[in-house]
Amino acid sequence: MGQNRIEKIAERFAVGRPAGRGVRSGDFLTIAPRHVMTHDNSGAVIPKFRSIGATRVKDPAQPVFILDHDVQNESPENLAKYAAIEEFAREHGIAFFPAKSGISHQIMVEEGFVLPGTFVVGSDSHSNLYGAVGALGTPVVRTDAAAIWATGSTWWQVPEVVRVTLTGALPPGAVGKDVIIALIGFFKGDEVLNCAIEFDGDGLAGLTMDQRLTISNMTTEWGALVGLVPYDETTRAFLLARAEAMARRGDAHPRLTPETIERFERDDPQPDPDAFYAKEFTLDLSSVTPHVAGPDGVKTITPLGEIQEQKVRIDKAYLLSCVNSRLEDIAGAAEVVKGKKVADHVKMYVAAASASIEEEAKRRGHWQALLDAGAIPLPPGCGPCIGLGEGILEPGETAISATNRNFKGRMGSRDAQAYLASPAVVAASAVAGHIAAPGSPPPREIVGEIREHEAPPTASDRIEILEGFPKRIEGELVLIPKDNLNTDGIYGKEYTYKDDFPPEEMGKVAMLNYDPRFQEIAREGDLLVGGWNFGTGSSREQAATALKFRGIPLVIAGSFSQTYKRNAFNNAFPVIESPLLVRELRKRFAAAEEATIRTGLHATVDFESSRITVEGEAFAFPPLGEVAQELVALSGFEAVLRRRLGAS
Repeated sequence: MGQNRIEKIAERFAVGRPAGRGVRSGDFLTIAPRHVMTHDNSGAVIPKFRSIGATRVKDPAQPVFILDHDVQNESPENLAKYAAIEEFAREHGIAFFPAKSGISHQIMVEEGFVLPGTFVVGSDSHSNLYGAVGALGTPVVRTDAAAIWATGSTWWQVPEVVRVTLTGALPPGAVGKDVIIALIGFFKGDEVLNCAIEFDGDGLAGLTMDQRLTISNMTTEWGALVGLVPYDETTRAFLLARAEAMARRGDAHPRLTPETIERFERDDPQPDPDAFYAKEFTLDLSSVTPHVAGPDGVKTITPLGEIQEQKVRIDKAYLLSCVNSRLEDIAGAAEVVKGKKVADHVKMYVAAASASIEEEAKRRGHWQALLDAGAIPLPPGCGPCIGLGEGILEPGETAISATNRNFKGRMGSRDAQAYLASPAVVAASAVAGHIAAPGSPPPREIVGEIREHEAPPTASDRIEILEGFPKRIEGELVLIPKDNLNTDGIYGKEYTYKDDFPPEEMGKVAMLNYDPRFQEIAREGDLLVGGWNFGTGSSREQAATALKFRGIPLVIAGSFSQTYKRNAFNNAFPVIESPLLVRELRKRFAAAEEATIRTGLHATVDFESSRITVEGEAFAFPPLGEVAQELVALSGFEAVLRRRLGAS
């Protein structure tokens, strides 16, 4: 069986992997990414870097610092924080972009840090955007960023890979934002949760680079970890234009040159004809028309014509963020408002994705057209998108926004509402005073389909077990028959910020928000079996460690939240995925009404064979190789890092 693009790029950037062992979905790898981006959170990563004993950055060319989140905040505290980040960058020779340069993800692609076929990570959930130029872009947590600064690498598990084929061409009036809103709202059953997406199909040729950046960016809201668009002539033209811009401004050592682009073009990986994809989606672009998502969620979508009839009154309109504030977006909005005025009761805010985009928008007259209509300019940065600075939503207000998220409280007050739409719709709504269309989009039904494939049998080779990692774990299976069990259910918020809470006490409150009887039902040594997306929700580490302290040696589930899985292994708590076992237990105990079910079934988890044996029947799980075993055997990621630093 061949490899897909994701597997090939991951293999290219994996380190310490035995020769000849091809990378597959489910594999745990040590990854040395080409670059790691941190923004304002660099200030939180620096103490993590020092806490593991690091004193110097292993490869100063690897990190990139870009200040973009709280750029309107000129308080002494924030300015001191920004100054400390800049000083650290200067001390270690790290690329640094000050506040108001632009949004981090846009700067990463503009400045040539992201190239086709490379692995680039960012300590921000919208790092998926890097996939628009053919890279494997994915988010990491702050501990990962500190690890990469110190050692050059971190660990990563290759996710399931999904292929999304786009066919046909967009009708007039539809743009990239409408494509991703259609995908999220039409395929809304968590089908791509924690997956990596590879886009494909003849429809890609008609999508501009700005539209691709929008689509890749918002694969995050669809639930994916990667949104990769293959390299083609559109990508090449974009990169060559950026190389020309660097040459014009006289960069001494430009990151992009025609020669650089040609080299990466030659090395761009192609999927094998027999590559495996866990799911395959098809979307007919000709069926996509402008939709509005919301309020208070991305998956609820309404055709623009239908919601326009409701005349939903708005108070604020936003044209900003890393998803929709590039040149095409600004130009599209400017065309709508030219010669018109924003409604008296509406405030419209505009911020470019970068200073260079703002400069070009001014040169072409788009910026002035927006200001003449009454738009309020903000500096390049995140700002109201994340509820910071001028223009945030106040209680009782309703907004239409070209941002990527509209969760309650995201852009300000929890007592406000936000809808998401394309820049042109935002502009038309700002002028009308209610959600409105810039034209008369004809109604269409979205046309798409999904096919799922059974994963091929895992290799029967026995896994070598490291010293300190158990060859097998045995215990009675305890079933938690719930999907999307969130971290608050596993470990309540009332305990989360008790920093002096002893481990044994943490164990005693595990799962009580989910089932008040859990503590009396569960026994030390039980093997917990959950459903799908186990550990969703917040990033609190205690949701993993509390179960460990309760005496649960591991959790088995159909799938895990990626953040939960990272927290578990980072704290030496093994978790494994076995969908077939979960389905079998659910079938056997379908009539049970308890929230926590003692099954009476004894199981043996054999890590050498990657099999769980229950009553003579074997259920496979992805092998836990050396990377995953080391995290458990050495008592967590920080211990692994200290060992690596000591060895170097």
